[in-house]
Amino acid sequence: MAVGSLLTNTHPALRHAWHPVARAAEVADRPRRVVLLGEPWVLVRAGGRVRAFADRCPHRFAPLSLGACDGTTLRCAYHGWRFDGEGRCVEIPALGPGAALPPRAQLAAAHDVTERHGMVFLAPEEPSAPLGAVPEADDPAFLAGDLPVVTARASAGLLADNFLDMAHFPFVHAATFGAEEPVVPPIAVARDGLSFTAVSEHEFANREDPAVAAGVRPLLQRRRVTYRVDAPFHLVLRLDFLDAGGTNVIGFFLQPETEVSCRIYCTLWRDDLEGDAGRMQEAVAFEQVVLDEDLAVQQAYDTLALPLDPTAEVHTKADRATLELRRMLASFAAAASAPT
Repeated sequence: MAVGSLLTNTHPALRHAWHPVARAAEVADRPRRVVLLGEPWVLVRAGGRVRAFADRCPHRFAPLSLGACDGTTLRCAYHGWRFDGEGRCVEIPALGPGAALPPRAQLAAAHDVTERHGMVFLAPEEPSAPLGAVPEADDPAFLAGDLPVVTARASAGLLADNFLDMAHFPFVHAATFGAEEPVVPPIAVARDGLSFTAVSEHEFANREDPAVAAGVRPLLQRRRVTYRVDAPFHLVLRLDFLDAGGTNVIGFFLQPETEVSCRIYCTLWRDDLEGDAGRMQEAVAFEQVVLDEDLAVQQAYDTLALPLDPTAEVHTKADRATLELRRMLASFAAAASAPT
C-alpha cells in the first residue's frame, strides 16, 4: 500500500488541524511540555490565557519547559532569557539592563491555541477544519466526568475508527456491555464538509434504569445513537434513551504524539444522574474498563496507521460510519496538502 494512502500519527496534513494537548487544569503556573506530531511544545498561561510555543529557546535550543512562568513572561532555565506572551524576548540578563536585543530572539508560536470543553487545543499551522463543539459541555443540566488521560501505543486514526465501529461490541466488550444483538442497525450518515454524523436506533439492555428493577419499564429499551466527527480526531457520541429519558454524551479526543503513541482524552456528560457525583464516578470507572478492552486490541496492531484508500480493506454495510471516516480524512488530507 502506498505511503500516501496511510494516515500515520505524524502525517504532514495533521499540522493543519486542531488537536487536544492537555486538560485545561493541567496548564497551571508552571510551563508544561507536550508532544504533538513528533514535535515538542511548551504550554504556558501568560496574560490570562494559554499560549503555545515550540519547546526550545532560540539561544541554545534548551527546552523552555524547564523554565518558569511568572504569569506574564516565560524565563528560560539555561541563561535566563525572558519572553512575553507573544514570544518576544524582553530580557537577556547577560547583556544588562537596556541592552539592544537581537531581532531573531523570538519564540516559534503555534498558529493558534484555545480552551474548549475543559481542554486545551493546539493548531500548529492554520487548520483546514474548524474545532468541533460539544453543546452539552456548556449545559448546566449535564454533569461532567473525566476519565484519566491515557497514553497508549496506538494509531489515532485506528482509535477513531474503533470508537465509531459498532460491530465489535459483542466480541471486544463481551465482559461489559457487549451482550447485545450483534447485527448492526441501519446507519444514516450525513457529511458536512470535514465533519459528519452517523445516526442509528436500536434496542439495548438498560441495566442502569432504576425503573427496570422496580418493574415499571422492561430491560430492553430503545436508544438513539448519534456520532459526530470533526476532522481529524474530535469525536462525540450522544446516546438518547428514548424510553427512560436522559442523555449520555461521550467525548473522545485524540492527541497523536509520535509515530507510535497517542494520548487519549475521554469525558462523559450526563443529564440522567440527578447531579449524583458518586454515580458519575461509577460511570467513569465503567467507561475506563471499556477503553481498556479496546486498547487490548488497538495496541496489538503491527501497522499503526489508518488506510485512506477505500479499496484497501473489505467493507460491509455495517461499516458505513467507519468508511465515511476514511473518506472524510482523505478529503482532509487533500485539503491540508493543497497549495494556498
